[in-house]
Amino acid sequence: MNDSQRAAWQRLSDRYLVDGLPRGVMTPLFVGQAPLDLDALFGHRAPLLVEIGVGSGENLAAVAGDRPAWNLLGFEVYEKVLGSTMSRCERHGVTNVRLICGDAVTGLRYLLTPQSIAELQTYFPDPWHKTRHNKRRLISEELAELAASRLEPGGLWRLATDWPAYARHIRAVFASPAIEPLFEDVWPGGAPRDEVRPLTKFEARALAEGRHVTDFVYRRRP
Repeated sequence: MNDSQRAAWQRLSDRYLVDGLPRGVMTPLFVGQAPLDLDALFGHRAPLLVEIGVGSGENLAAVAGDRPAWNLLGFEVYEKVLGSTMSRCERHGVTNVRLICGDAVTGLRYLLTPQSIAELQTYFPDPWHKTRHNKRRLISEELAELAASRLEPGGLWRLATDWPAYARHIRAVFASPAIEPLFEDVWPGGAPRDEVRPLTKFEARALAEGRHVTDFVYRRRP
């Protein structure tokens, strides 16, 4: 962490961070445990939006401000960027965000119950270009099946990537009877961009380098 990230972590972790969750020794993976009590965690019951890979929090803070009546839970494995996320959430004045430092796959499996998520968001996951590294990709058939079980009927999963090969991979992974694509029949090349999602430096650089961003929206079948 740099000095500002460290200061934000020390000042704001009690407000935003969900800590003390059992996990494997020296790993980001969570182990079997009682799921989170979301009503107690947020102080009230509300629709839950989960973002996998919050980075420095641009999207999470924007969505939290746009949906003040929702609860937002963000997963991220890097402590330093979570420091930036906490600082951003404070600047935006959002109070409906909680953050978990750890693996999102085991987090979904052990920390959240079936049909507890109203919306899931995953933007620009690492594409792992080399064939021998493809198995490391976050988006997989295993995750799609797990996430489908955690989404409520009709719940949405929004994704985006700036790599064509990963876009093809996402389409192949979501050829599942549990989840159906929206917009693909009427919106060539993917789904319309979510107008709430801010244009981050990462996405702006991809566009400047000539890479097309493909958005996806999938829905949990009833």
